[in-house]
Amino acid sequence: MMNEHVNPISQEAPDPDPALTRLNIFVGKWVTEGLIMESPAGPAAKLKATDTYEWLPGGYFLIHHVDGMMGDKEVKTIEIIGYDATNQMYFTHAYDNYGSVASYHANLLGRDWTITGTTERFTGTFSVDGNALIGTWELLGNDERWAHWMDIRLTKIE
Repeated sequence: MMNEHVNPISQEAPDPDPALTRLNIFVGKWVTEGLIMESPAGPAAKLKATDTYEWLPGGYFLIHHVDGMMGDKEVKTIEIIGYDATNQMYFTHAYDNYGSVASYHANLLGRDWTITGTTERFTGTFSVDGNALIGTWELLGNDERWAHWMDIRLTKIE
């Protein structure tokens, strides 16, 4: 779990949980491309973004920056990814340029990366060399059923 009350002047923080090192596969710059499915919210559209992942000094949190377009809508997001050792699960908090805040639980098992939120979820798989992540996002509908939302591919460029 997080070190919520570590006084940086009087104490040294313990080492980050070893599970965080599994997130090193994300570190770097990625090009993201995808297709948003047609839905009652709008027509089908293309997605294109640059995703950058870097460790916050200390190694407890991975910072994820998104700079992209969803159709003709500009999207800028910052996400903070950490690890909850008690539940053996990653957690994320994301904030975007439209004032939205989202929280998710995530897991990395082998090459499979899953993210689950209240109304969104993602399932993806890293390539064997770790330089691509291909997956699908789904949205929870009013009928309490998950619907295909978008397909994405991240390709590491740095």
